[in-house]
Amino acid sequence: MKNSVCSFVLMLLLVVLVTAVAVFGIGAFNLPGAFDDDAISKGLDLVGGSSITYVAEPDENAENFDMATALDTVESMLRQRLDTLGYTEATIAKMGTDRIRVEIPGIDDPEDALKKLGSTAKLEFLDSSGNVILEGKDVKEAVANYGQTSESSMGSQYYVSLTFNDSGRQKFADATEEMAKLASSSKNYIDIELDGENISRASVSYRIDSDSCMISGNFSKDEAVYLAELISSGQLPVVLREIELRYVGPTLGSEALASSIKAGLIGTLIVMLFMILVYRLPGLVSAIALVSYISIFAILIIVFKVNLSLPGIAGIILTIGMAVDSNVVIYERIKEELNTGKSTRAAVKSGFSRAFSAILDSNVTTIIASIVLWYFGTGAVRGFAITLFIGVVVSLFTALCVTRVLLNSVTNMGAGRWLLGARKSQQA
Repeated sequence: MKNSVCSFVLMLLLVVLVTAVAVFGIGAFNLPGAFDDDAISKGLDLVGGSSITYVAEPDENAENFDMATALDTVESMLRQRLDTLGYTEATIAKMGTDRIRVEIPGIDDPEDALKKLGSTAKLEFLDSSGNVILEGKDVKEAVANYGQTSESSMGSQYYVSLTFNDSGRQKFADATEEMAKLASSSKNYIDIELDGENISRASVSYRIDSDSCMISGNFSKDEAVYLAELISSGQLPVVLREIELRYVGPTLGSEALASSIKAGLIGTLIVMLFMILVYRLPGLVSAIALVSYISIFAILIIVFKVNLSLPGIAGIILTIGMAVDSNVVIYERIKEELNTGKSTRAAVKSGFSRAFSAILDSNVTTIIASIVLWYFGTGAVRGFAITLFIGVVVSLFTALCVTRVLLNSVTNMGAGRWLLGARKSQQA
């Protein structure tokens, strides 16, 4: 009895704690509350923004070119670049065999969005006469690092480390050997230019036979990361050419969104009341479990910065229904066991056992479907798949963990058969 009371109280406290975190956030961990401004990333259809469509054109000199691989690389590069700039809510979707679309919520001017996003960068190493000695294709990797550089007298700083491929290493060694011979004329330097702009100049005193070098320039962390991404994009055997720039207005305005949230809360309360009236004490338990489900779901989409769109909202509504349905299946099995004359403890145990396989099978199949949708889908379809996946996993957890602990606790505390849903005629 005492252990059951402790379990019940502890689970209630955990639900209250999770709900409080979801509503108010945790300032110490920079976790905003669900109702805070910009706590949840909103998609283009909710807040409006800019849409840019690119076509990928292969480099004429590229060897063994594979457009599919190139588009995957472009997608990854653009994603990293947008994340670096703080546009984590932006979406990137491949279209057909050679196109890719970028949607950035909150930017009303497509030209501004294009400027912020940029394009693939042209990296060149030039000698003192302006001759190109290395290009981006000679660079194997560009990574932002932090540490002491040979040019810095101010301690550690952020810089970009370049790693050459075999041909690049040989070109760099030959170029530095020639530069070293010009030391007497002060022309022993190499300029590093990105899109025609000088970003670094390095003096050369001797032949450097190495597969790496560094670019320094008092960079901030974000500047170094951004420069590394730009240089990496210059290695791509494609050129991105924008073919469409447009502003997309919100399909659902802020007022309509607020109304939808209000309607959702009212609907949830009605469902809770219905469950209590029909299933009595288990219905109350399901209401508590539903609160925990909504709270956990809200925390997860905030932490993982899930981009919420209209299809995503549809996924949330669907999973709320599935969470309630799981509880309905459990309670109906328990009622059936009670109406056969079993004790409350035996009925609850048997009811959960009978319901488990049905709940698990239905949720696992939905999880598989959401994974398939995410893998093969693009844009809004992926948004729906992500919210569906998260919602199903959380609903499975709350149904089989939160509901089970609470219901077992109240049963062990002596809850009567009628309170657990048995027909009045079966009371004894």
